[in-house]
Amino acid sequence: MGNMTSPLSRRRFLGFAALNSAALLGLNTISTTTASAATRPGGPVPAVIIGTGYGAAVTALRLGEAGIPTVMLEMGRLWDTPATDGNVFCNMLRPDGRAMWLKDRTLAPLASFLWMDVINHDIKRYPGVLDRVDHGDMSVYLGRGVGGGSLVNGAMAVVPKRNYFEEILPAVDAAEMYGKYFPRATSTLGVNHVDPDWFETCDSYQFARLSREHAHRAGLKTTFVPSVYDFDYLRREEAGEVPCSALAGEVIYGNNHGKRSLDKTYLADALGTGNVTIRAMHEVRAIRRDEARGYVLTVHRRDDSGEIVERTEIATERLFLGAGSLGSTELLLRARDTGTLPGLGAEIGQGWGPNGNVMLGRANHVWDTTGRTQSGMPALGIDSWDDPEHPVFAEIAPVPAGVELWVSLYLAITKNPERGHFSYDPATDSARLHWNAEQGQLSIQQAKALFDKINRTNGTIYRTDLFGDTRPFENRFTYHPLGGLLLGEATDDYGRVRGYPGLYVTDGSLIPGSTGVNPFVTITALAERNIERVLAEDRLTPVGS
Repeated sequence: MGNMTSPLSRRRFLGFAALNSAALLGLNTISTTTASAATRPGGPVPAVIIGTGYGAAVTALRLGEAGIPTVMLEMGRLWDTPATDGNVFCNMLRPDGRAMWLKDRTLAPLASFLWMDVINHDIKRYPGVLDRVDHGDMSVYLGRGVGGGSLVNGAMAVVPKRNYFEEILPAVDAAEMYGKYFPRATSTLGVNHVDPDWFETCDSYQFARLSREHAHRAGLKTTFVPSVYDFDYLRREEAGEVPCSALAGEVIYGNNHGKRSLDKTYLADALGTGNVTIRAMHEVRAIRRDEARGYVLTVHRRDDSGEIVERTEIATERLFLGAGSLGSTELLLRARDTGTLPGLGAEIGQGWGPNGNVMLGRANHVWDTTGRTQSGMPALGIDSWDDPEHPVFAEIAPVPAGVELWVSLYLAITKNPERGHFSYDPATDSARLHWNAEQGQLSIQQAKALFDKINRTNGTIYRTDLFGDTRPFENRFTYHPLGGLLLGEATDDYGRVRGYPGLYVTDGSLIPGSTGVNPFVTITALAERNIERVLAEDRLTPVGS
C-alpha cells in the first residue's frame, strides 16, 4: 500500500501544525483555515465548548468529525512556546511565573520539609499553568491552559473498579462503558504500560519498589498503573538519550517532554478535522438565553499580564460546558441566581466531592533508600479498594528533589460518601463551596488504617513535617474535584441540562464526588458515551447541510 497516512494520523499532523503555527505567531486563536472561516464573528456559532479539558476535548473531536463548526473557549494560555530558558514549562525545584495562575507565590501541596518553608517560592505574577482555588477547609488544584488538567496531572490513566463504577453511576450501562467507551478513551489518550522487567532494575522507580516491598510485607497488594506518560521516553531519559522531563521534576507545573497531554491527542485530532477553533485566554463569565440567537456568552479576554483587555459576546445554538467541576458549576449557579437562566433547578451545585484525596508521608530507615533519581510520573499503587472496612487506592508518589530524603510519599484515594455543595455569593460574583474538615475525617481514618499496618510491619513512622504544621495527613486539598452538576439529576442521563435544550455538561461535574481512582479516564469515557448519543439524537447541523 506504500506510505498511505491514516486519516487519524494525518488529522493529528494537521492539528499539530495549527498549534505550532499559533505558538510561533503568538496567537490566541488556534485553527486550520477552514475552521476559522466557519466560525468567523457575526451570527451564532453552531457549537461552543467552554474549556479544553478531558470532557471538552472529547466533545470537540466528535463534533468536528461530524462536520459541526465548533469554538472552544479556554481561559488559560496555549502552552507551546519556549521561554528564555528553552523550556515551555518550569520545574518544581525552580518554579517561576509559569508555575501558577496569577499568584505571587507557588502553592504546592507539599508545604514544608523539616518544618522549613523551602518548597514554595515567590514568583512573578503571570497566567501560569496551575491554579489553586481556596474554599475554607478545601483547596482545589486546577490546570489552566489548552489541555486543562492534562497539563498538570501525574498522567495516571486508571479505569475504576467496575463494581464501584456501577455504584456511583447506576444509570449508566457498565457493560457498554467497559466494552466500548473505556477502550476508546484509553486508545485515543495514548495510554501505555511500564515494562515490568525494566521497572525492576531502573533507578527511576527505586522509590516505588521500596514502597511495594513495605506494602507486601504488610500483606497488601500493589498494582502497576497505566499512564499517558510515554514509558519508552522515560527509559531513554534514564539512559541519557533524550532531554529529561519526568526525571527533571516536571509534574504539577507542566511537563516539557514525554507526556501525552490533550494538546498531543484529542485536541490535535479535533483541530485536524478542520471544524474546530480554540480561543485561548478567553474566560466565559456569564450565560444568558436569547430567543433569536440561542445561548449568549459574556467573554473576557486577558493579556499575558492577566489583565482583562476585551469584553465580548459570542452566541451559539449549542453550548457544551467543559470548564470542570468548579468552572461549569459556577457558570450555571451564576446564571440561575442572577436570573439569566432562571429555570435551572435546585440540583445545580449539589453532589460535590474531592475523590477522597489524602496525602501522607512515611519516614524510612536509613538503610531503605528511595533514590536520588525519581520519576515524577507514578507507575505503581497500593490497591486495598476491596477492603470492606477501609477501602483505599494509594498512589506511590515521588519526591523528586534530586537528593536522598528517605521519604515515601502517597496520595491516597479513599471511599468517602460525604458530599459538599456550592452556593452563589453575589458579593463576590462567584460560587462558594460548602465543605468542612469534619467531612474529610473518614478519609483520614481509612488512609490511617492502611498505613498504620505498613508502619507497624516495617517499624516506620509518619512524617509530620510536610504540610506546614505537625499533621501527618493532608486532606485539605484535592486534585480530583468531582460533582456539582450530577448526571441524571442536574442533567438527563446523557448530560443534557434539564429545561434548557441545546445546553450540555461534558466534564467531571457530572460524576458524584468519587471514582475510587484518578478520574480523568472516567471523565473521558463518559464524554465519549454522551456525545455519541447527543450526535445521534439532537439534530446538530454539519457544515454545508
